[in-house]
Amino acid sequence: MYYVGDKIIYGENGVCTIEKIGPLDPGSVANAKQYYHLSPLVGSGMVFSPVDSGAFMRPVINAEEANALIDSIPNIAPAICEDNRFNHVDAFYRELFKQHSNEVLVSVIKGLKIRMASKKSKSSRAEATMKRAKDILFGELSVALGMEIKQVEGYIEERVGKIE
Repeated sequence: MYYVGDKIIYGENGVCTIEKIGPLDPGSVANAKQYYHLSPLVGSGMVFSPVDSGAFMRPVINAEEANALIDSIPNIAPAICEDNRFNHVDAFYRELFKQHSNEVLVSVIKGLKIRMASKKSKSSRAEATMKRAKDILFGELSVALGMEIKQVEGYIEERVGKIE
């Protein structure tokens, strides 16, 4: 169980702060089911998840784990989809996101950089997938390291170089 104020990774939404725990409609006695009221670090709005749901949730990593991950980036292989059909490429990356792994997010970013560099025209799908992977990864690293999300990429570059 998590508590109000906790920062967690929720599904494929990335870092969320638990703003409240309670029913969706506090005035309704009929449905007293408890929900996490989650505020995403990236994006806007509120996400609601039943406290007893099977949705993927875990605590944000700590600073030591974040720095160890950053130090391992040069050794993480890129995730490259050999198929060029849009639906297959999308499915390939969707499956990787379901692993909820920072190492996999790094491999997605590396793979997409290679894919995008080899194409003559930019793919909006590839760019959107890259942004999503960076938002999730950099969001967690920013919380773990106590810095703004916009500072994370520079911090990684200072420590180990660009993610390539």
